[in-house]
Amino acid sequence: MVFSQEEIIKVSESVERFYDDLAADYHHVYADWESGIERQASVLDQLIQCESSASVPVVLDCSCGIGTQAIGLAQRGYEVFASDLSAKAVTRAEAEAAKRGLNVRFAVADIRELECVFDRQFDVVISCDNSLPHLLTDEDLTLALRNIRRVLTDKGLFVASIRDYDRLLAEKPSYIVMNPGGTHEEEVIVFQIWDWSKEADTYLLRLFVMNRASREWRVKEIRPRYRAIRRNELTAALESAGFARVAWHGPEQSGYFQPIVTARA
Repeated sequence: MVFSQEEIIKVSESVERFYDDLAADYHHVYADWESGIERQASVLDQLIQCESSASVPVVLDCSCGIGTQAIGLAQRGYEVFASDLSAKAVTRAEAEAAKRGLNVRFAVADIRELECVFDRQFDVVISCDNSLPHLLTDEDLTLALRNIRRVLTDKGLFVASIRDYDRLLAEKPSYIVMNPGGTHEEEVIVFQIWDWSKEADTYLLRLFVMNRASREWRVKEIRPRYRAIRRNELTAALESAGFARVAWHGPEQSGYFQPIVTARA
């Protein structure tokens, strides 16, 4: 294996920097991003139709990344707003939505400051793909959940997905291979190394994106820290923030790739 002299190593010291660094390569996390968009939208659509009391729900994706869930729901006819802490991720999401002829309204916003950015309320707010565990303290998690509740309509629906930390804390895996593949034009390998903290239920995730467009490999490493939130901990945090009817939906039940939690404002 030959590495280019232009090999890239980036260390992200913040969540914003992590997603800025990942924005151009985020689709490589999926073996087939387009199929991932459709699969996730199908599950979320069914869940929203079942759980939301609104006849035509208006949705806010408050941690949209490059648009995976927001694009899928917009393709299914939802009115979608979307925001993310990373300006580069939002820029990519805007371009991806425009490429598909979709009218999604995007904004750059910290999940802890949603009520400062949006002057309206939404029937449904979603935060998928393990975004909440970026909030490392109880204070930040509570602040984020209270902001989410305040931008929801009365009895509005909150939907979030996180990794199965009840299982992962028991196993404490050291690495995960995500996408050993790519396309005919570009070979890509994506994998993660997890460095677990001995003092707290957190881990440093070292995400490696290796791609080869010709003979040489280029490597990007980016490092966020996550909090491994157990289901009962997130349930308690939601209830403390004023949510009711908290329910968990496992992958075997929902068909989603991560556990989903729903709650009512």
